[in-house]
Amino acid sequence: MEIFRDKVAIVTGAASGIGRALSAELARRGAVVVMADVNAGMLEEAVGSITAAGGRAHAALLDVTDAAGVKKLVDDTAASHGRLDYLFNNAGIGVMGDAHEFSIEDWRRVIDVNLYGVVHGVAAAYPLMVRQGFGHIVNTASMAGLVPATGEISYVASKYGIVGLSNALRLEAAPLSVRVSVVCPGIIDTPIFYTTKLINADREKVLGLRKWMMSPEQCARVILRGVEKNRATIVVTAMAKAFWWLQRFSPWLMGLVWAFFMKKLREARTED
Repeated sequence: MEIFRDKVAIVTGAASGIGRALSAELARRGAVVVMADVNAGMLEEAVGSITAAGGRAHAALLDVTDAAGVKKLVDDTAASHGRLDYLFNNAGIGVMGDAHEFSIEDWRRVIDVNLYGVVHGVAAAYPLMVRQGFGHIVNTASMAGLVPATGEISYVASKYGIVGLSNALRLEAAPLSVRVSVVCPGIIDTPIFYTTKLINADREKVLGLRKWMMSPEQCARVILRGVEKNRATIVVTAMAKAFWWLQRFSPWLMGLVWAFFMKKLREARTED
């Protein structure tokens, strides 16, 4: 736990889910946490719960699609605290349905938040970390960044992009004393299940497809163990690990799994 004591961390998407759990766990371990999110009300409540428990947390209203806003947050945090040790690029959204029914906006919004949100964080924090000679960037992808998950194609595109970006940046950054990890969670019990846009699908039926969920708090502990060990890829949940293994060693069998899921999703269709 000492590795995080008195360190300075920014967490995006920090008002709920994995981001909130990460912020709480970092604060519990003695870090100073700047919690960034676009939802002001939820953010204030999340920060308040951490400070009430004795943690050091600050709120920052932020839309990660705003590159200038992300850079300002990174620069202001480093100026205020004299350093930036960790950036957790965690904000994300999803759209679920048949790809042929996605609008260009369904593609654009997900990629803007998920992938460009990470790009904006990296563009702001990486040069600063290179100058200071240390730092760790942790990008949240998904199991859907490792396997061809059906029914959420724009989400998959964004998460595959995050995995590739993180793997390449890790190789570039290591000689400059900056660490990079990518997090690939499986099914975590977060509000994304209720906020994901569904295209012609019944939410209750889709929610019934969820299995083997892990709590955000347990997920945060797994992530921080991986960060402590400087793991390149931090895969969270047994199912995600199994699917990753299956994709690498038997892609055709993994394809059958996702074809079955797509069949179930189409059975959950609503009337147009």
